[in-house]
Amino acid sequence: MQLGIRLHDVNAAAPETLQTLEARAATAREEGFQCVHLALSKCIKNVTFDHAALTEGLAAYVRRVFRERNLDVAVLGCYLNLAHPDEEKLREFQSRYYGHLRVAALAGIGMVGTETGSPNAAYKLDANTHTKEALDTFLHNLEPVVTCAEQYGVTMAIEPVWNHIVYDADRAVQVLRSMGSRNLRIIFDPVNLLCMENADRRDRVIGEAMDKLCDAIAMVHLKDFTRRDGKLVSIAAGTGEMDYTEILRFLKARKPYIQATLENTSNENAVSSRLYIQDLYDSI
Repeated sequence: MQLGIRLHDVNAAAPETLQTLEARAATAREEGFQCVHLALSKCIKNVTFDHAALTEGLAAYVRRVFRERNLDVAVLGCYLNLAHPDEEKLREFQSRYYGHLRVAALAGIGMVGTETGSPNAAYKLDANTHTKEALDTFLHNLEPVVTCAEQYGVTMAIEPVWNHIVYDADRAVQVLRSMGSRNLRIIFDPVNLLCMENADRRDRVIGEAMDKLCDAIAMVHLKDFTRRDGKLVSIAAGTGEMDYTEILRFLKARKPYIQATLENTSNENAVSSRLYIQDLYDSI
């Protein structure tokens, strides 16, 4: 397993001079990480990363920054709502996906990652989010993005999240089968499969997801959770209720060199979170 970090969590509370792409990447490497999850709009300030900005030059810049710091970009994040009800906004979002796929291909990044949205402009869980109609909308809008991924030779990876359209392993399997593309894969975030109703059954929920999605899992997000005011709150790995033993055993046996990025860390706990996961992985 190759451990990484979500880059916009690095130096997040530091002065602006330490929040450049170069400074964040340097800190990530100094803290012992091997790869990063890169969301351009969250790591480079005062730039709108629309289709026009996603150029060949940007790809060359990104490639150079991470190559010089001996870091891989595990995934280029583009978390825009592919079920947005406004047609004009949807077309804009799709164009950004096309641009991210182009940059990924040129920068040597193997994967663009996304969540699966909700059928409202607020991108919030509502009564329609888990319906068949919402799934059909998402599939229709995802299809040209997957076709673009195939053309660029890049993986398009979706992340199942309880609050979104693709909310569990069974629905993720539906999407994979419906698209029928070898370029469509899964980002596996165990905590994102949980909600207040199933959190006490998390070992079963996560175990079944690993079994059903095993072949399609392309990378992993690792974080923890706590319960607060009737909600699950995401926190750094090793600081909450999660037991990662079976997850890491699965990764060691079935995905030995997979890239796994930490999420919801802070400047204060990123290194301790990495060491916690690495020590547990090594002990299995």
